[in-house]
Amino acid sequence: MGDLHVKENGGNSYKELFSEISQAADILVLTGDLTDLGKPKEAELLAADLRSCSIPIVAVLGNHDYECGHVEEVKAIVKEAGVQLLEGQAVEINGVGFAGVKGFAGGFGRYMLGSFGEPAIKAMVAESVEETMRLENALRQVRSERAMVVLHYAPIPETVVGEPQEIYPFLGSSRLAETIDRFPVSAVVHGHAHRGTYEGRTPGGAPVYNVASHIEKPTGRPYALLEL
Repeated sequence: MGDLHVKENGGNSYKELFSEISQAADILVLTGDLTDLGKPKEAELLAADLRSCSIPIVAVLGNHDYECGHVEEVKAIVKEAGVQLLEGQAVEINGVGFAGVKGFAGGFGRYMLGSFGEPAIKAMVAESVEETMRLENALRQVRSERAMVVLHYAPIPETVVGEPQEIYPFLGSSRLAETIDRFPVSAVVHGHAHRGTYEGRTPGGAPVYNVASHIEKPTGRPYALLEL
């Protein structure tokens, strides 16, 4: 599940949902935008809710978690709550390898932004490439036969369908899919595109799931259940 967007006013509690997930699943994977504005108070509220989760938790951060410039505090609070936060690393839990990065924007296919022109454009492309390299390094660490890639940004355009086409380049990058397809990956999960589509595949055939909490899923709940 992704895009919890926990707010400082504590309007939405996830305690009951985390408890429900603990009964239905073996591992909880969170695909970024854990907080709404990246405030430490929001992270503390999430950490309090996570106490009702009795299964291992793996997560990546999203763009909203960077908004207020307190990302290091947010990271520390989330980790203290027992979350395995992935930023270019891999972790193995119950025989499944999880490789995760936030990812970045840049566009898809032949419409991907190229490193040409103004320094600002080159810096944006460099960030996208850097996140892709981190993902590659994480995937190289995976030793288990079953592997899941955890992202915030989308690696394919199919799972952002439903969003305005004008913002597709800001929702993900094909560079991520190109890296994924060089490794044996059982599944890919991401969030970010609230009005996107639940399921798609990379060009190499790896199944991709948009698990943003807003997306309709086969469970009928805000979370998806995947069996690897």
